Order: sequence, then C-alpha cells, then structure tokens
Amino acid sequence: MKHIVTVLRLSGAVVFVSLLSSLEQPAYAQGPGNGGPRPADTVPIDGGVSLLLAAGAAYGLRRLRQSKSR
Repeated sequence: MKHIVTVLRLSGAVVFVSLLSSLEQPAYAQGPGNGGPRPADTVPIDGGVSLLLAAGAAYGLRRLRQSKSR
C-alpha cells in the first residue's frame, strides 16, 4: 500500500512540474527610461528558472528515496 501511495505522489509531482513548465512564459529585462542608453537586445532570464525547477525536483526525489529507505 505504501508503494502505491508513493507512486501516486511521484506521478502527481511529475504532472505538476509538467503543467508548470508548459505555462512558462519568457521573461525579459525591462528597457531603460527616456534618458538611458538603448540596449542592443533584451536579456531572457527564464533559463535559470527552468534549471532551478529541475534541481528542486531532483532534490525532492532524492529526499523521498532517502526517507523511504529509513
């Protein structure tokens, strides 16, 4: 029974992360006001957020496996 609950939690987490990643919108840095220099391009900052989500999911799985072995 514990195995089934663990599998359901894990599959729920995978679905949640999948939904979050599908709703991801690119984020761009704000341009300068009237007096500042014009940048050549905007800077996307969403790549780091994706890496943090993946690292958090990996860490959560590791903690889940560690608690299951105790």
